[in-house]
Amino acid sequence: MLSLLSWKSRPLTWAVFAVFFFGCLDGRLLYGQSKQADIVVFTNGDQLSGKFVRALGDTVVFHSDILGDINIGWDKIKELHTAQNVVVLEKGVRIKDHHLPPNFPIGTASVENQQIIVQSATATIPPIPVKNVQVVVDQTTFDKQFRGHPGFLQGWNGGATAGTTIVSATQNQYTFSGALNLVRVVPTLSWLDPSNRTAINYAQSYGKITQPAYRAADGTLVPSSYTKNSILHVDAERDEYFSPRVYALGMVSFDHNYSQSLELQQIYGGGFGWTPIKDAKQQLDLKATAQYERQAFFNVVPPAQAEINLIASTFGANYNRKLPKGMVWNQQLLYIPGWNDLHAYSVTETDTLSFPTYKNLSFTLGTTDSYLNDPPATIPPTKRNSFQFIMGLTYNIKSSY
Repeated sequence: MLSLLSWKSRPLTWAVFAVFFFGCLDGRLLYGQSKQADIVVFTNGDQLSGKFVRALGDTVVFHSDILGDINIGWDKIKELHTAQNVVVLEKGVRIKDHHLPPNFPIGTASVENQQIIVQSATATIPPIPVKNVQVVVDQTTFDKQFRGHPGFLQGWNGGATAGTTIVSATQNQYTFSGALNLVRVVPTLSWLDPSNRTAINYAQSYGKITQPAYRAADGTLVPSSYTKNSILHVDAERDEYFSPRVYALGMVSFDHNYSQSLELQQIYGGGFGWTPIKDAKQQLDLKATAQYERQAFFNVVPPAQAEINLIASTFGANYNRKLPKGMVWNQQLLYIPGWNDLHAYSVTETDTLSFPTYKNLSFTLGTTDSYLNDPPATIPPTKRNSFQFIMGLTYNIKSSY
């Protein structure tokens, strides 16, 4: 009791004890936090703590709470130490059918003298030169992509584009154009071999010019009239990969073009695809299908020729290239011959160029040129070629999976 009273009578002693206790506790917390932080040491001696995000090729992405994500070249790094487990994928190593090769590098990593040393709990892994490294990524991200399966609404990339024109004068005119392009590749990371790919595309252009009624010079009433234009395209494709560059595909598409008297064209088919070019900047896909095709026309003379059924094919090429300043160029060419009617073929070319403007927004220029070789006789006569030039604002959709 006297001892307790003596302690109570010494406020300075209590203050010193509290500072010592909470100082030790705070030091332990800070020490625990530092153990959880990744550390990078630059060649000039500067040091930064934070979180290692990934390394792709010659570039390391490191996150700092103060600086955010920064890109660092391997040649600027003297040391790198990760508290979290990472996965190291060397150049030339392929991961197939969800099976990892023996002694696959997974564990905490240290980088010194331009070599990565992985501390694995299950295997002894020799040092890996950074020049031989394709990808380094944290194990959580790797497991999610390697073993997980995104839901139907996850993993989509693409863009939604809209444009409009309104004129009010002697004639009244309005034009609306819109497009939605979505693609999902599973796994969603480009450096993992694809398992499947799903693509959905929608494009529509609708316009109308109205001429109000008026009286001619001789006093007769000329009734109001209008001219419209309506073009619609919808398609979907599913690819299943045999290898990183060869796949089987199933596809369906629907087309309507008022200016070509095409009420509806339906295509259902399947075939094979090949990706001869694929790297960080560009990709080229070639495909060939066998399909059933049905075309229905309006204003046909005689009406008995309003429908055509075809056994046909699609031979297509799609090229995508990333340009400087974030610009993206895409070109698609389709040739569709009818085998039971060699005159019933069509050709379509679509080109788009996107310029980044602000955050997820881009300005898009595009053209679509379609040629229908043998439309039936119509009143008024149908022109075989249809050309569109479209300008619009695009919202870029990016996968969060």
